[in-house]
Amino acid sequence: MKKFFKDLWKNRAWLLMVLPGTIWLLVFSYLPMFGTVLAFKNFKISPGGFIQSLINSEWVGFKNFEFLFTSGDAWRITRNTVLYNLVFIVLGLIFAVFVAIVLNEIANKKLAKVYQTSMLFPHFLSWVIVSYFVFSFLSADKGMMNSILGTFGIDPVSWYSEPDKWPGILVFMNVWKGVGYGSIVYLAAIVGIDKTYYEAATIDGASKWQQIKNITIPLIIPLMIILTIMAIGGIFRSDFGLFYQVPRNSAILYPVTDVIDTYIYKGLMNMGNIGMSTAAGLYQAVVGFILILSTNYAVKKIDPEYGLF
Repeated sequence: MKKFFKDLWKNRAWLLMVLPGTIWLLVFSYLPMFGTVLAFKNFKISPGGFIQSLINSEWVGFKNFEFLFTSGDAWRITRNTVLYNLVFIVLGLIFAVFVAIVLNEIANKKLAKVYQTSMLFPHFLSWVIVSYFVFSFLSADKGMMNSILGTFGIDPVSWYSEPDKWPGILVFMNVWKGVGYGSIVYLAAIVGIDKTYYEAATIDGASKWQQIKNITIPLIIPLMIILTIMAIGGIFRSDFGLFYQVPRNSAILYPVTDVIDTYIYKGLMNMGNIGMSTAAGLYQAVVGFILILSTNYAVKKIDPEYGLF
């Protein structure tokens, strides 16, 4: 015990640095776990505060989970959630790696920083703001897209009433907003590659493409696998702002824009069922946890060095 406190004092500076992050993790990630009991109760607000309400609420077992699994929309929202996320993972990986390589190859580093900042900016925009930008392009009567189509003699398109157009729009918006942020990690990994590899390849007469194919990409594959495993863990979760704000909650677009998160939100707003929304969140968390373990296990079977843990 004496040695323990001695080590704490010795590393006090480093421990103080990680203290804010640790407190944030405990308060917002671990403390709310006690609330998962709401998933198994018919939660009703009663006098005496939250704890008393939780104690007095009826225990209903797995009935709250029936909302997702017995609903006629269960297949549709699950299909949309999974398929969209699969596309986002694949395209996000491809474009992030591509942008990182391009930025690394720009000789003028000041210009590269300008490009990087420009591509990173969309990540910090709220989806609410982005939705208004999208509306300015896709508005049926005053949208820029219909104005452009009109100059070519093409009839205006009622974008917010055409479900078949929105899978492409949502994928494009997700890539546009996330590619800049996603490329940062890969760019940092590329910058950290030993320059002697490239010098030796240049002496041997390797072209830029050959250097990228045989040096850059193979050396960042472990990072690509780790980030992909983590992304697969969130395959049952969706970016609420993207699927709710950008389509402007248009009911006619629900067949292609409704995902688990938006469906739960609308169910909560219409029925006020806190237990149901907690059950859905727990379901997403458990499935994500299982997917991370399964994907990591499969990767380690192929190559133990590429596992996340």
